Amino acid sequence: MSSGIDADIALDAAVVLSLGMTRLLGGGAGLAGRGAEALAALAAGRAEARAAALAEAETHERALREVVERNARIAALTETRAKIGADVPLPGRLDPGERSPEELTAWCAATDPVLDEAERHLSEHLAAQVGTQIFEVPAEGLTADVQTGSRSGAPPPPRTGDVRDHLERIMTRLLPDAEDAERRAVVEAAGLLAGVATPEEAEGVLQEVRLRIQDANRRTRERRDEQRRRAAERDAAEQAEAERRYVLDSITAAFEDMGYEVQAGFETLTAGDGTVTLTKGAWPDHSVRMRVDGAAHVRASMVRGRPAESEDDRRVDVEREREWCTAFEAARERLAEAGIRSDVAWRLEPGVRELPVPAESRQTGSRAGQRERSRERHK
Repeated sequence: MSSGIDADIALDAAVVLSLGMTRLLGGGAGLAGRGAEALAALAAGRAEARAAALAEAETHERALREVVERNARIAALTETRAKIGADVPLPGRLDPGERSPEELTAWCAATDPVLDEAERHLSEHLAAQVGTQIFEVPAEGLTADVQTGSRSGAPPPPRTGDVRDHLERIMTRLLPDAEDAERRAVVEAAGLLAGVATPEEAEGVLQEVRLRIQDANRRTRERRDEQRRRAAERDAAEQAEAERRYVLDSITAAFEDMGYEVQAGFETLTAGDGTVTLTKGAWPDHSVRMRVDGAAHVRASMVRGRPAESEDDRRVDVEREREWCTAFEAARERLAEAGIRSDVAWRLEPGVRELPVPAESRQTGSRAGQRERSRERHK
């Protein structure tokens, strides 16, 4: 933008933490707890109080994230439990609202071993299911009578109980949230045990089961990592949007308090260009177009609604520019109190250039002029 101001903006740590906590707590607006206290201390210049509140806010935010992770794990294990039909107790998810960081941390510490135990029981349940499926009716090769093989001089066939126990011990290594296709591949290999006739054949089948379990677990861990990566990306995008909206709302409030009308286009309400227009009742021919790029830059430019036609128009332009510059500095102070620091990287002083006229204003003015000339010709 020309004839205006370009400033870098940065959010104070207290704002960033507070917006994050507000999201994690499911709040729709406002700042959370110690973050708000840290921001108030910043505005009041109380450095020690700010540092203490900020440290507590960081602790609280970390604890909230830990709870969110445990809640996600509980949800995943609940889904697995239903899928395999296991009767395994699981803790309920925690609503972290109105709880201290100490309470949240204690809940996480108490919940972790319970979840580990539940995951172990789910794996055992799955292993027992597979064992029952394969050994429910003993196959011809699997027998408890070891004398048959010894009388014929051949190696004794493997005992059903031994093979089943061995299989189930191996099967407990399969992660319970392996996908159906991966689980079927493991069960398919295990099913070959029904036709083995010697311990060597049984061991060969069990080795194939081990390999398929390793492959299934690798894929499951990769899927877990991918889910965590996507969750982190969603979290970062939601945080960026919360910060952008906070900046826009703060700018809107600051200028409205100073008597400006702030109009946001449709794009501002989405993840679009973030442009707003500032007007005043005493400015029939002038406005300020401001663009907020995320929570990193703000650009502002004063524009005319119609081309300047006289020296008096240009004199008024300079007066309006000076008024706007003064208002912008006052807004910077208000924004600093809200935890939004701005560093002006570029500024065009009043009167240096003629104010631009947006293309749509020129087209509107041109059409209006044509209509006026047409009326004059037909009088």
